[in-house]
Amino acid sequence: MISVRFATPAAALLMFVLLPAAVAAQAGLVIEDGQAQIVPAFADSSAWIRHELWVETGFDSDGDGRPDRVHLDVTRPGQTDGEGLRVPVIYETSPYYSGVAGIDFAHFWDLRQEVGGEAPARDPFPATIQHIPSQPRISNSHVATWVPRGFAVVHSQSPGTGQSQGCPTVGGANESLAPKAVIDWLNGRARGFASVDGAEEVEAYWATGRVGMTGTSYNGTLPLAAATTGVEGLEAIIPIAPNTSYYHYYRSNGLVRSPGGYPGEDVDVLFDFIFSGFPEVRDYCLANVRDEMTARLDRVTGDYNDFWAGRDYLNHVDGVRAATLMSHAFNDWNVMPEHSHRIAMALGERGVPLQIYYHQGGHGGAPPLELMNRWFTRYVVGVENGVEEDPAAWIVREGDDRSEPTPYPSYPHPEADAVTLRPSGDGHWTGTLSLDEAGAGTGAIVDNFTFTGDQLAAAEWSNHRLLYATPELREDVHLSGVATVRVRVSADAPAANLSVWLVSLPWTEGGEINDNIITKGWADPANAGAEDIASPRAGAPLTPGEFVDLEFALQPDDQIIPAGARIGLMIFSSDKFFTLHPDPGTTLTVDLGETRLALPVVGGVEALRRALGVPASE
Repeated sequence: MISVRFATPAAALLMFVLLPAAVAAQAGLVIEDGQAQIVPAFADSSAWIRHELWVETGFDSDGDGRPDRVHLDVTRPGQTDGEGLRVPVIYETSPYYSGVAGIDFAHFWDLRQEVGGEAPARDPFPATIQHIPSQPRISNSHVATWVPRGFAVVHSQSPGTGQSQGCPTVGGANESLAPKAVIDWLNGRARGFASVDGAEEVEAYWATGRVGMTGTSYNGTLPLAAATTGVEGLEAIIPIAPNTSYYHYYRSNGLVRSPGGYPGEDVDVLFDFIFSGFPEVRDYCLANVRDEMTARLDRVTGDYNDFWAGRDYLNHVDGVRAATLMSHAFNDWNVMPEHSHRIAMALGERGVPLQIYYHQGGHGGAPPLELMNRWFTRYVVGVENGVEEDPAAWIVREGDDRSEPTPYPSYPHPEADAVTLRPSGDGHWTGTLSLDEAGAGTGAIVDNFTFTGDQLAAAEWSNHRLLYATPELREDVHLSGVATVRVRVSADAPAANLSVWLVSLPWTEGGEINDNIITKGWADPANAGAEDIASPRAGAPLTPGEFVDLEFALQPDDQIIPAGARIGLMIFSSDKFFTLHPDPGTTLTVDLGETRLALPVVGGVEALRRALGVPASE
């Protein structure tokens, strides 16, 4: 049994000694199998020390002339006082801890808008979140897991929420700098105070200075935000379903798009949803933060601009040094899997320690505790447990328990290659999708947002979509990575939505999460000429009847399509639950000869040939 005790003033000094279990319980952390273990002396919750404080930041986001202070709570083992024990920290920060405005779509943006047209004015949320003046215990998340293992757990409230001063900025700089200040305080580089406006200082004498951050959704975004600052002491992060770009959360390839489940949400709606901070700064925050959001978010063109660039963490990823265990779901249509994938790829290119855990569910879903424990034990505690030699990717296969992921050398699967498929035939029924040369001719789509994507995919015939499918697969086909589509399209209007779904047929009503949808994507044909279609800076109205070419990525996936299924490519215009809702009737025409799908197939073209019963290529 290895016991690790932080007993000296030097935060980074680790002493590894062999101790009997009883002595280890008195001394410090106990590490077995590369993981921090529960120590009975730390598990006694009656001995835990809990307290609150405010950390002074280096910014003034509420315009009162004083640095904002952020509110946090601490839960730590009693031995950090009586025995002088110093411990590492698990830290979660959030804008949600003091309540939210609730879901009222009357205060969201109205989707009944022409693509490229002026957006109807939004009726903002009233001041519906009752401010909580005192909240000594912010949250209990992670406490029962990590304090018994010899960590302290810290929570803080984002600027402009709860008892933290400032304004919410939804991806603005203060959301990165606030957790940085907390980590600086844990390392003695920032000041903490016993009250929001008092002078009595509080020190983190009990902390080693080594910090790990985690959280889900918005709470998973903020560990990455903090990491982009390069703050010393943030050793590891485990972002779960993080939003890594507010542009990509609210837009797709230049198209105004809602996150799944929240039609009409945009960045200023989220501001209203989380603003639970001090009432006396509300008017200032509305005028100087939210109104600027509304002015700059651009629901007319949907294009990328400096406002969105400042809220895109990929632009700040060079600052990340914290070892990252990224967690996401392939069927998360709220914070879509591209958010984790784009950052993971960038961190891998930069040599940051990286591991990914992806599952087949929906929004959220933490890695198994064993993975998290090994990660934090290695990088936050500093124990050489060999995690660097573990598989780089853990994928939960269809139907498997999330606690039993399948290891892979990397993601995408190293044996995945792009295989090109081409559509032909009458897509109002179901045309063909094959490895052959593309068929000639065109297919027409009459836009009508009142039909859902599910209805269109299940329909035997529809002029509101084009659907092309492979023959039934003779063998399973493993897709891993990012599928891309190239579509040559024209419209009889200056602007239109373009939506693409990759589906598994036959469509199964009420099926399991992987039975029907493989992946999805959306794009604005007005941005066809953009240098970067994923973040286009400018577009141009369509000339009615004139074809344009778009090539764009669908959402990342790792899915095994079973034998007997057919892989289908569905092209349509408005996607009811994701895009704007223009008046029905716009007609889009797709040039089949210049339209194709590139699938990331494990085993490449020969694997797909076998599954389709096509003779091997020479």
